[in-house]
Amino acid sequence: MGYADVYGAWKTDPEAFWMKAAEEIHWFKEPSKALFDDKAPIYEWFADGLTNTCYNAVDRHVENGRGEQTAIIYDSPITHTKRTISYVELRNRVATLAGALRAKGVGKGDRVIIYMPMIPEALEAMLACARLGAVHSVVFGGFAAHELAVRIDDATPKAIIAASCGLEPNRVVHYKPLLDSAIDQATHKPDFCVIYQREQEVAQLIEGRDVNWHGFQYGVEPADCVPVEGNHPAYILYTSGTTGAPKGVIRHTGGQLVALNWTMKNIYNVDPGDVFWAASDVGWVVGHSYIVYGPLIHGNTTIVFEGKPVGTPDPGTFWRVIEEHNVKVLFTAPTAFRAIKREDPTGEYVKKYDLSGLQTLFLAGERADPDTIKWAQAMLDKPVIDHWWQTETGWAIAGNPLGIEALPVKIGSPSVAMPGYDIHILDEAGHEVAPGELGAIALKLPLPPGTLPTLWNAEDRFKKSYLTQFPGYYETGDAGMKDEDGYVYIMARTDDVINVAGHRLSTGGMEEVLASHPDVAECAVIGVADALKGQAPLGFLCLNAGCDRPHAEIAKECVTLVRQEIGPVAAFKLACVVDRLPKTRSGKILRATMVKIADSEPFKMPATIDDPEILDEIRTALQGLGFAN
Repeated sequence: MGYADVYGAWKTDPEAFWMKAAEEIHWFKEPSKALFDDKAPIYEWFADGLTNTCYNAVDRHVENGRGEQTAIIYDSPITHTKRTISYVELRNRVATLAGALRAKGVGKGDRVIIYMPMIPEALEAMLACARLGAVHSVVFGGFAAHELAVRIDDATPKAIIAASCGLEPNRVVHYKPLLDSAIDQATHKPDFCVIYQREQEVAQLIEGRDVNWHGFQYGVEPADCVPVEGNHPAYILYTSGTTGAPKGVIRHTGGQLVALNWTMKNIYNVDPGDVFWAASDVGWVVGHSYIVYGPLIHGNTTIVFEGKPVGTPDPGTFWRVIEEHNVKVLFTAPTAFRAIKREDPTGEYVKKYDLSGLQTLFLAGERADPDTIKWAQAMLDKPVIDHWWQTETGWAIAGNPLGIEALPVKIGSPSVAMPGYDIHILDEAGHEVAPGELGAIALKLPLPPGTLPTLWNAEDRFKKSYLTQFPGYYETGDAGMKDEDGYVYIMARTDDVINVAGHRLSTGGMEEVLASHPDVAECAVIGVADALKGQAPLGFLCLNAGCDRPHAEIAKECVTLVRQEIGPVAAFKLACVVDRLPKTRSGKILRATMVKIADSEPFKMPATIDDPEILDEIRTALQGLGFAN
């Protein structure tokens, strides 16, 4: 069966499609049906089945004779440490940790916040919660104390599991003082905190509240897996809300197991035993779905990488990991490749390593501009597959299902809708637009298994945020178009579609043109307030390493390029060169914040910002152009 057959089979009978996929998962009690729609528009999948995430991700592989296979490869160029953990070792470690948590009162339905760096113990903490039926909420390690406090008050955890510190290439990030400050600020107080002491920094424990990771596990009875209902929350993952209050995305247990297991073969085309590397962080959705759960549920070997694409120690670190650990599939954000390309534009480091074992590169997380894709294709001589999804969906909305059929790649498109997703491009009134026309991207309800059923303790906010604009649809917040072949093009967040003298223009389209300039490594376009036209586009350009041409000359060439490619309708007249762009830690460019600075509007410092000092550089550049006064 090809893609059209599989997608057609889903569309004809979604119930049969997902019940068949559910046969690949272990159930203590099989579900009576797939979709439960009695509370629509709140939908649930496999609600009356009984299963356990940890059992599916760890124990069943041991029981099926694959216990000696490597489950986790830990590679930290920052600490110069490498180690492997087999499935049987992982089971024993997780069962003991779960037993220790249980002995201190953690059980099914209790929340546990995890505040950890990229070390195997972070995965063990997540799996130990899943083993007990506790609901974990991973907060990106090193997150600001106030933001952590907000999440503590929303999730009301019984326990917090944290590390003493995290490590960046040139600094130690002191987690424990941030944790202590967050607990002081929060109204809710956890019963206890488990602290994993790293040798780079041993934190002071607070008597009566804090316990040592190793010490509190001594002599405990290992815990068995607790069967939970298919609609039992596996985790809460907070995503920034436009109002400033974070939204707690929930993932139900049964749907996540079925969907993620299905994607590993059908989308990524890996078999059990293959090495799968998602170069992300467990604090983000990619880390949840494709560092921890997807690969382990499917019986793959997953890589936990504590480092950066450049600077640990050089732009060849990704290639070293791929060669050394025989990585079959790499999944990362386009921003990682832009960083590598900027440092090594001619690919000198790529040539130093044997990448023959690499089958495919997958990109997601930020729009993959054609220039970055072409560079990756040229350097790696491997398929480079863009795919599109969100924290809310947990897995790909649109992609190229290599395990079913490798579809032709259209550069600039994450390809076609995956089974489970019915993608529509709508105008502001909710009417379907013609192929090639820009509109809001919406997904017909119900969403497939593994997506968010609602928000944690905020059903009204869920409906208002996602279901109100287009009744009967989930509003993605992304703008784009579809072509005659059904290929989707994600052009911008809906907020990034700018209105220039009545013309709705995509900032992504302009960024595509700017990125094609030979000296530009990375760029961003925002819409700034314009008294005459309503909004005017403004481009920020980061140049390739070693480029010593006059900045004004490059900016002028870029303006000409956009006017040639998109036309005078874009009214693109402003561009400036900056050293860096402000980003979240997952690599998303903070365009909305840049717009507020340009328009001299107050803004809240984004909780996820990687380096707040960059905003001062952006403000200075904008002032040079007459903005941000």
